[in-house]
Amino acid sequence: MQLSLEQLYDLYKDMVYNLSLNYLQNHEDAEEITQDVFVAVHRSMDKFRNESSISTWIYRITINKCLDHLKASKRKKRLSFFTSIFGGEISENTFRVFDHPGVQLEQKQAMERLFRCINELPDRQKTALLLSKTENMSLAEIAAVMGLSAKAVESLIQRAKSNLSEILKKNEG
Repeated sequence: MQLSLEQLYDLYKDMVYNLSLNYLQNHEDAEEITQDVFVAVHRSMDKFRNESSISTWIYRITINKCLDHLKASKRKKRLSFFTSIFGGEISENTFRVFDHPGVQLEQKQAMERLFRCINELPDRQKTALLLSKTENMSLAEIAAVMGLSAKAVESLIQRAKSNLSEILKKNEG
């Protein structure tokens, strides 16, 4: 049974938005990524080969869109930095603001610190950790999304936890 784009959107929009929000910590960016993901799904539906589940395929697209967005943001920050050094101005969007609507005000600073530290992890560790902890995915599900073995995912998660602990200690104070 082939689902329409509208049916796919209805089924997976919350999953895509929540994963994007966990990656980017900004609801406007998460909304933009959600739109981009479903445009990509629409454009490449004919390329989907049923080698994995549709949800796994959409997770992969979402992760790739988030990583691309983060890379583009880093390039913009570097450009703004050099522009400011050599006589330009810094726009108000140069620095990311933690903007996650699901976080209570009193928890916002702690969550901002945690996500800032998570963002220092290598991409694969960050992906495995977020899928495990925020999406509650099993090792097998994460392995399918990332195209790795369950053992490799388990190793990534363990390294992510260890590295995150070190990063948190380094950033205390």
